[in-house]
Amino acid sequence: MKQTFKRYIPYIKEYKLHYFLIFIGIILTVTATVGTAQIMKPLMDDMFIKKEQQMLLYIPMLLIGIYFLKAIGRYIQSVFMAYIGQHVITRFRAMLLKKILYFDMEFLYLNRSGELISRLTNDLNRIQYFVSNLLPELFREAITVVALIGYVVYLNPELAFYSLVVVPLVFYPIIVIAKKLKKYSHRSQSKNADVVVRLTEVFNNSEIIKANATEQYEMARFSVENWKFFKINMKAVYVGQLISPIMELVGAIGLAAVIYMGGKSVYDATMSVGEFTAFLTAVGLVFQPVRRIGSIYSKIQDAIAASERIFEILDRENLVIDGKTILDMPIEKVALENVSLYYGEKQVLKDIELSVKKGEHIALVGDSGGGKSSLVNLLVRFYDAQSGRVLINDIEITSLTQHSLREQIAIVSQRVYIFQDTLAANVAYGHEVDEQRVIDALRHADAYEFAIGLPNGIETMMKEFGANLSGGQRQRIAIARAIYKNASLLILDEATSALDNESEKRIQTALESYSKDKITITIAHRLSTIEHADVILVFQAGEIIDRGSHKELLEHSEVYQRLSGELV
Repeated sequence: MKQTFKRYIPYIKEYKLHYFLIFIGIILTVTATVGTAQIMKPLMDDMFIKKEQQMLLYIPMLLIGIYFLKAIGRYIQSVFMAYIGQHVITRFRAMLLKKILYFDMEFLYLNRSGELISRLTNDLNRIQYFVSNLLPELFREAITVVALIGYVVYLNPELAFYSLVVVPLVFYPIIVIAKKLKKYSHRSQSKNADVVVRLTEVFNNSEIIKANATEQYEMARFSVENWKFFKINMKAVYVGQLISPIMELVGAIGLAAVIYMGGKSVYDATMSVGEFTAFLTAVGLVFQPVRRIGSIYSKIQDAIAASERIFEILDRENLVIDGKTILDMPIEKVALENVSLYYGEKQVLKDIELSVKKGEHIALVGDSGGGKSSLVNLLVRFYDAQSGRVLINDIEITSLTQHSLREQIAIVSQRVYIFQDTLAANVAYGHEVDEQRVIDALRHADAYEFAIGLPNGIETMMKEFGANLSGGQRQRIAIARAIYKNASLLILDEATSALDNESEKRIQTALESYSKDKITITIAHRLSTIEHADVILVFQAGEIIDRGSHKELLEHSEVYQRLSGELV
């Protein structure tokens, strides 16, 4: 717990003025609370027993003043703590997303999207509740307890001892319960992530669910996670709700001791009725914040568990370390020297040798899992090779900044990504929208005709996953995006698979013209996309087993002969 609090100190320090104002609010609230007990003495002694006439006016006015002071104090606390909570969490959400976005692809592949979304939403909401509500309440109630105990001791030290001796006894069960709650909170947050994962899969795969009539099947899968989540939360409730009755019992014992000892003092005439009433009120007020502190302490365990999950990501080191050199010119040469790559224990590339220059077009063919996509992953630095060197313009790729490297690479992958933005913004994705350049890119991608036919032309908003476009249209947009980027290295991974033969021919012609001064790497799934490549590399089990032109490979490579039959 101390370790978690320490992690927040650098952030909390930035809100010194806000915390100072909150402290003023707390002092006003605590002063009013002590005043509530103090007013009981003149109320009983002067107003009711002595029947002093002026007290009929003074006491009500004082009471209004006390609660006015308390209202101002609570308002100041609420507003500024809400500000700090919202501000801190907004910053944390941005920090967390930035960290995740810049992580290596291995992290993103291994962690489910639902899990990451849960940390950005559910976990951060729990931390926000801690910062905005629990932390100020804990601070306020602690000061209130100290002030009231001081006032109680001031009124009658001996009676204060008998009434408050039970207070320390309550903290042991609270600490034990809090440890259990922290464990349950970890499990609850993890299970919440499982629920979010199930929901994410349902919404992302709604078409396949409908097509296979598996609504009931998905409901059954979701129900399992949903009810597990319920059971874990109820375990936390069963344990957490023990605190309140324990505190109530302790409070009752304390008040019973006060009534017995204080009543005796009143009978012996060593204490006035007003003093006893003030003392009894103060002791009663002490047990309220003590009870709330116990409840707050248990709830804090939830925030600590969430904080540990958040800091686990923030503390993780990136496996792909960014270089320092900015690639400020087009890529004119790519070379791989004796490169090997592993995914965990599995070797996916072995002793790869390759050199390609500006204006050249190479194609990668081979069985699924042969290493084609892994080679591309190295070029865009989704992963780093365990041995050998990858050179860009004779510079080691690991010394280049990832941003400047990827600015020179355009990829059209097997999976097309369409964002919920205008068609123009999708084409210019990540860059300023130049309408004429967008139109030119669409023309080259054979997409202009359908684009202008949309309700608002290129300004038409795309639905989630491009649901208002056909598969072929989405693929054309992906090709137009690569063309718009005008990168010096073009990677095509089944770039025309969703197109008819006529459209494919038109786009192939446009791409050949567009890529004359660029390096083009094509992962082949159709023979028509690679037969004019300068060099074709044949992959098998992570190795390049053959290389040559289409004609050469047909003559001497049995593997390519088999593959070419499959690619037609």
